[in-house]
Amino acid sequence: MNFEWFRDLGHLARTGNFSEAAGLSNLSQPAFSRRIQGLETWVGVPLVDRSRQPVRLTRAGSQMLEVGQQAVDLVETERGQIREAQALPDKYTVTFGTQHSIGWRFFPTWLQEFEENFGPIMSRLRADDLPNCLNDLHHGQVDFVIAYHSQGSDGASEDVLRHFPARRRLRSQVIGQDALVPVSKPRLDGTPIFDLESQASDVPFLKFTDKAPIGLHMKPMLAATNLPERLQPVYENAMAGALRIRAREGLGVAWLPESLIAPDLESKNLVVAGNETLRVPLEIRIHSVSENTNHLTRSIWAFLGENSAHRAQARAKQFGLSPGSDETTHRT
Repeated sequence: MNFEWFRDLGHLARTGNFSEAAGLSNLSQPAFSRRIQGLETWVGVPLVDRSRQPVRLTRAGSQMLEVGQQAVDLVETERGQIREAQALPDKYTVTFGTQHSIGWRFFPTWLQEFEENFGPIMSRLRADDLPNCLNDLHHGQVDFVIAYHSQGSDGASEDVLRHFPARRRLRSQVIGQDALVPVSKPRLDGTPIFDLESQASDVPFLKFTDKAPIGLHMKPMLAATNLPERLQPVYENAMAGALRIRAREGLGVAWLPESLIAPDLESKNLVVAGNETLRVPLEIRIHSVSENTNHLTRSIWAFLGENSAHRAQARAKQFGLSPGSDETTHRT
């Protein structure tokens, strides 16, 4: 398997023509076709519908293109960071671990804003399942973990914390806000195909697997409504990106992070399928272990704490409340 194949598939998706896509890849058409066939052989299913002109990607092709391009971007970013670290061995590379859905869209924007205020740092990202991220934090393989937290779901929070395998101080600060939003593919008139306001039963449900930490944040909302009786699970996945693909194909309704699907909502590829009471507010928190720190990571933590305190004071002043701290400390 060659990462260049994903670039070729992207060229084909954009042009719909093998000859034009081959030109973009600086290949002859026969060589380009062999590379696409090689990718299809590696995946094991057809990725291109050749029965029509212009050609189009199959459902599997669209899924592999999205995931493959993300993988290529991550590998190239990691390569660049490794080269920079080798060129500047005296500089420490700060490693962040995030849940996948946070790593795709929220993290790059947050990191850019952070560096504009704190100053540039060398950093790398590990996007993984939350238990793996916390395990890496425990073993000192990442400096910080960024994850979702919901104020109304103590059960979800405790489930997250139980994955932290040592009785140590796990510190947390709030660095952003998000929400799980019910969405559906729209009809031609812009209304959702699956409308939680009007559809009384058998609503196709694209759900997170029971073991996915992000799905646990939905439990209090579901328990407070009659939705479990109306939702009919048709697909399960631990990855928000996989549910997003199915939702855009019109296969059901899914609760997805608003930061992840913002482009889909703007382009009307997805529309909100329920009222405000069905939104699940989320905090985005950064976690660290005080024992696994150095001068740079301690400076970052202190800087984030100062910004958090300023935000809390601003909110308190706005609403006439006593200022409080956004930092919490847990012992597991």
